[in-house]
Amino acid sequence: MKTVLKLFARARDLAGSPTLEIELPESATAADLRLVLGERVPSMQPILSSLLIAVGNDYAVPTTLVAGRTDLAVFPPVSGG
Repeated sequence: MKTVLKLFARARDLAGSPTLEIELPESATAADLRLVLGERVPSMQPILSSLLIAVGNDYAVPTTLVAGRTDLAVFPPVSGG
């Protein structure tokens, strides 16, 4: 199942694009998404473990189902004052 993933901040910079179309199995979870993302964009390997995955308006946990969703986004944690 093809899904368009929105990328922000450092994730976007490393991918070289604000979006990435990826193929996910129907039972894909957020953890699976990280694996696929690391394979598609090897330069993102160093930040994969710290990426936040959003499904709609909520952050995903590793077991959150993401396949077939059209509202997926990935971005590094934001800090600042």
